[in-house]
Amino acid sequence: MSDNKISIIGAGNVGGLTALRIAQEKLADVVLIDVVAGLAKGKAFDLEDSRAIVNSDYSVTGSDNIKDLRVQG
Repeated sequence: MSDNKISIIGAGNVGGLTALRIAQEKLADVVLIDVVAGLAKGKAFDLEDSRAIVNSDYSVTGSDNIKDLRVQG
């Protein structure tokens, strides 16, 4: 999708909705980070599943590892 990556710390309702809006507008790939094990991954799976409903192709991933904030390259 994009060469840009936006990381959102906190995968609750606000973080999840923010991730969805960023992804829908194709501003960047999104990484959700949350300290609660499995929460960010679960939210990312839900958002990935909704791609067909919102008719948009985007990338949202989730993690409970703060090291995933690093830029890889």
